[in-house]
Amino acid sequence: MVTIGRDRCAYCGGCVSMCPSGALELAETRLLIDQELCSQCELCLSGCPTGALTSEAEPPATPRVSRQCDIVVVGAGPAGTTAARFAAERGLKVLLLEKRQEIGSPVRCAEGINRDMLLPFLPPDERWISAWVRRSQIVAADTGEVRSFAGEETGYVLERRVFDRALAEKAVEAETSILLKTAVQGLITENGVVRGVRAADGHTEWEIEARIVIGADGVESRVGKWAGLDCTLRPSDSLVCAQ
Repeated sequence: MVTIGRDRCAYCGGCVSMCPSGALELAETRLLIDQELCSQCELCLSGCPTGALTSEAEPPATPRVSRQCDIVVVGAGPAGTTAARFAAERGLKVLLLEKRQEIGSPVRCAEGINRDMLLPFLPPDERWISAWVRRSQIVAADTGEVRSFAGEETGYVLERRVFDRALAEKAVEAETSILLKTAVQGLITENGVVRGVRAADGHTEWEIEARIVIGADGVESRVGKWAGLDCTLRPSDSLVCAQ
């Protein structure tokens, strides 16, 4: 494919006279190339005194791959991997997509978790417990109200990098398929109903059909917005915390 380096082109028309296919046209102060007419003979290159014309191979088309599953989960954080795991344990064919190259990195916030809320999903493991929380306090920023919690063991501070991967391992054990470095770019819809997602990993474009799409891509989910849901988080529904 012949291309023009316009910062070097002298618009002399020398290349036009060398082109047997009529693909080059000098229009006032612009040089135009009709790529459909171009025969790739490269004779025009020899007629250019400034070296403004170059020829390079067309980039190969990105392969497009179709795939089907029962459930596609977008986002491999704790919510996504847990949803994928429980669905797969019930015999569903589940595909989990994560845009980053590894699960649990870079490290996210939200390391604190209540022990009783965690137990139905995963038993405690020394590998991903950074510290035990036996007393906690919440102070309302607007009113200064203080709420204290105490007990023998109220929760844990997590080592998120290890914790997230442990959850992903559980999902894989349940036969969840995972694609890393795969970013979802939009939804597949049919008659207003979501039927899957479009995604890409830099080498392949994926069209993934699914009966159910789970958007586990964080607060103010892009998947939710694409589906027409109001995912805007109001200030009154958010919390800012510091240890």
